[in-house]
Amino acid sequence: RARSPPFTGAGCAMPRSDFIETEGTITRMRGHGFYTVVLANGHEVLARMSGRMTKNHIRVIQDDRVLLEISPADWSKGRIVYRYK
Repeated sequence: RARSPPFTGAGCAMPRSDFIETEGTITRMRGHGFYTVVLANGHEVLARMSGRMTKNHIRVIQDDRVLLEISPADWSKGRIVYRYK
C-alpha cells in the first residue's frame, strides 16, 4: 500500500532550532509530570520532561539545575531536556 507524503503544512511542529534554550532550577514538583522551574532572571515556567529523558528513566527532583527549551510563542511553558549533575 502506498504511503502519503508527510504533512508539511502550516500546522507542523517547530524545528528544534526555533526553541530558546536556557537554564533554570526546579522549585516545585507538581502532579502528572509537571514542574515549576525558575530561570536566572526570576521568571517562572511550567515545564515537562522531554520524551527522551522519560524513556531513559532520568529523574529530577527539587533544586536540580536543568536545561529548558522554551517556545518563543509561549514563554510560560517549557520542556526539560537535560539535568545537570
